[in-house]
Amino acid sequence: MSVVVTGATGHLGRLIVEGLLEAGVAPDQVVAGGRRTKRLADLAGRGVRVVEIDYARPETLAAALAGADTLMLVSGSEVGQRVAQHGAAIDAARAAGVRRIVYTSAPHADATELVLAPEHRATEELLTASGLVVTVLRNNWYTENYVPTLQQAAATGQVVASAGDGRVASASRADFAAGAVAVLTSAEHDGRTYELTGDVAWTHDELAAAVGEVLGRPVTYVRATPDEQRAGLLAAGLHEGTAGFLVALDQNIAAGTLADVTDTLRTLIGRPTTPLVDGLRAAWTATTAS
Repeated sequence: MSVVVTGATGHLGRLIVEGLLEAGVAPDQVVAGGRRTKRLADLAGRGVRVVEIDYARPETLAAALAGADTLMLVSGSEVGQRVAQHGAAIDAARAAGVRRIVYTSAPHADATELVLAPEHRATEELLTASGLVVTVLRNNWYTENYVPTLQQAAATGQVVASAGDGRVASASRADFAAGAVAVLTSAEHDGRTYELTGDVAWTHDELAAAVGEVLGRPVTYVRATPDEQRAGLLAAGLHEGTAGFLVALDQNIAAGTLADVTDTLRTLIGRPTTPLVDGLRAAWTATTAS
């Protein structure tokens, strides 16, 4: 098996590469790709082929995918550009004779109102049309996304959101990476679409309690209205578009779009997913140590 991992300079892609090596995949069968390859020098020292992958430069995709069996397409981080970027990777995979693509999508991407979903839905449609073997990993929210919430609470003692009593079935990036590795190292997942979540869907009251446990201080969940949340974000210096996105996401959470819990991820990785407080503590430790 040879597998190309995109976004290997990011958190999830890096964890997937390291997980493949830990699972016994030979280093010369793993290709770690990203735009800032200097970040991958240690992987190159372990025998992993490190390549530049720039969606805007098709030649880098062709070179990276030459001879590969599988493309681990970690969804891009540039909102608004992802469909074109993912489409370029899919086209390059077809041209290179890649057999299989594994893609990180969004929960219920084909039927949800989640603000992030349209680009994932469009990418899934491109994958279906590609004629390649596809496995779709519809990852719920990453617990590490709440590092800014930890920072806010450390300064104010508050978690401010307009998510109401909505629940989030988050898991850690390490959990989702382990799920990807399980899929990449077996053919039994070909053609499947998996809804991947943490074992527990928590409320923001529970988030505030977990944040308080990590910080060692009382933390309160402040239930803001969408307008109050937007005003606070703008006052904190966020761009109007970013503030609007975060408010829309909280409204999605309030509506239950991230609340579904499945046992698929824990089954794939053979263990329970990381509890919220443990995931937050690990993320906070990593942030404060850097």
